[in-house]
Amino acid sequence: MQASEHQLVEQRRPQPPAPVNSVASGSSALLDPLELESLKLIMDASLRVHARHHFFSWTQGLLQNLVKHEALICALRNAEPMSFHVESFSTSPLEPALFSDMFRRDTSMVPHLIKTWEENSYRPVVCETGNASPFAQSELGREFNRIGTDTVVGHGTYDAFGKPASFFIFACQSQAMNPKQVYCVELIVPFLHQAWVRTQIDRPVDSAAVQPAGGAGLLTSREQEVLK
Repeated sequence: MQASEHQLVEQRRPQPPAPVNSVASGSSALLDPLELESLKLIMDASLRVHARHHFFSWTQGLLQNLVKHEALICALRNAEPMSFHVESFSTSPLEPALFSDMFRRDTSMVPHLIKTWEENSYRPVVCETGNASPFAQSELGREFNRIGTDTVVGHGTYDAFGKPASFFIFACQSQAMNPKQVYCVELIVPFLHQAWVRTQIDRPVDSAAVQPAGGAGLLTSREQEVLK
């Protein structure tokens, strides 16, 4: 009976307007053994992220092995509804604050992504941002296109009241986006949230409490091998 009621609710739920696509949860069967090992290493490395430069190295290095992206926008909700602390990370030669400011000013793409994510039972959503997209002429859409991306994947975390706690946008090229990539986003976002929140804590970066055992670096030799 419970499953039937859930299906009925899903059928009555209004469908999000194009071009944002709701995505069903994936399966570990999508990943081969090497990708599963890489995922394990990525999750393990996230536990050693305690500063912004750690986070950059992790997301723009090891994480790229599973979720290829040109830019990553991270938003953490403030006390006020739909008010976010925002940072962006990219290997492209751009000013990191640029995407952050555009995210805060955006009144079309960002609210639509978050609303669709909520209506999709908090599962990842995929949105086209290319020339054919209604969002192509938005300030954020134009900047995504300028760095050579035409698709974004949005996913986040939520609090006990079902309100967004954090939201992450991966700007990607459409040819690199597939169900496997979206599934990896769904798996990694809880670790992404925890790692990024730790970078917001005001404490000395060189504290002994945040140093890996034995003074090892952020990436182990095996993790560096997987990156190659």
